[in-house]
Amino acid sequence: MSPLTGAGNDRPATLADVAALSGVATSTVSRALSNPGRVNVLTRERIERAARELNYVPNSQARALTSGRTRAIAVLVSDVTNPFYFGIIRGTQHQLKAAGYTQLLVDTEESDELEDGTLHKLRRSFDGAILAASRLTDRRLTALAKEIPLVAVNRQTRGVPSVFIDTPSAIEQAVGHLVSLGHRRIAYAAGPATSWPNEGRWRALVRAAEHYGVEAVRLGPFAPRQYAGAAAADAVLHSRVTACIAFNDLLAIGMLPRFRERGVRIPNDLSIVGCDDIFGADFCNPPLTTLTAPIEQAGRTAVAMLLSRLDGGPAPMARQAVTLPTHLTVRDSTGPAPRTAPTAPTTNGVPTA
Repeated sequence: MSPLTGAGNDRPATLADVAALSGVATSTVSRALSNPGRVNVLTRERIERAARELNYVPNSQARALTSGRTRAIAVLVSDVTNPFYFGIIRGTQHQLKAAGYTQLLVDTEESDELEDGTLHKLRRSFDGAILAASRLTDRRLTALAKEIPLVAVNRQTRGVPSVFIDTPSAIEQAVGHLVSLGHRRIAYAAGPATSWPNEGRWRALVRAAEHYGVEAVRLGPFAPRQYAGAAAADAVLHSRVTACIAFNDLLAIGMLPRFRERGVRIPNDLSIVGCDDIFGADFCNPPLTTLTAPIEQAGRTAVAMLLSRLDGGPAPMARQAVTLPTHLTVRDSTGPAPRTAPTAPTTNGVPTA
């Protein structure tokens, strides 16, 4: 047993201890453990054996001071309670863990100010950042990308590395599906005004509606949460449409009980389409037709892009932007268009709440 690990010595082992046991300089130990390729194989193996014998655990703060690297990545999401982000977080966590990095998870609460402020307050604590559905302006995001190694998920901004989940293409599929069922007036229950994907989905719906010769109606904005579903459902009933595409699944799922309260049958009287195919979309009542997205893959891809940049300089232009395909998954919330659009119930000609 090494005297450094003997009874009564509870002091954590240091680089100097590993160096003494392996018979090399402390600087050699540091290189062997942080950049193994720069040290002779036999020397590295001797150092690694010594580190294991001493139960040596690297000090991340000391390593950051000497190398300028923390081995931590900040992952910012707009709403940690939204199941959409569960997949992003799971993907980033798995990929970062495999690469030996720690994940710093931040909920920005749909706030661009909180997102911006957090990045600056924690800047010394992470090597790079992944921004999922960033609420920052294009100008601010571009400026940050020049200051901080980052990758944006579900956002396309010139000069900013990104992983884009192509929901606009699936929106076009959804419109084609609804048109094939006879729908001619389709609503879009919009998400937050600061959401970049929100505008992309609306533009895709308008293009598809023009292509098929049907009418698109924009409603909202609504919070991208289940509680906003009641207000969205009421707006749909006042818009005289026979189908609605919601900004996300949470909003669509929140609309379903409100329609039941008001005697509107889904899909007999009205068809509903969600977006993201989150956990629960397939066992709500009725199961939700939605746009299925490779959410976990987006998190993994963002980490791979960011670590490639950190380890080898700027990524090639071909890797500055990655687009992941999506598709429409048809379930029971869509059906043939009714002869007339459902309307809000009235009492003596006055719409009820």
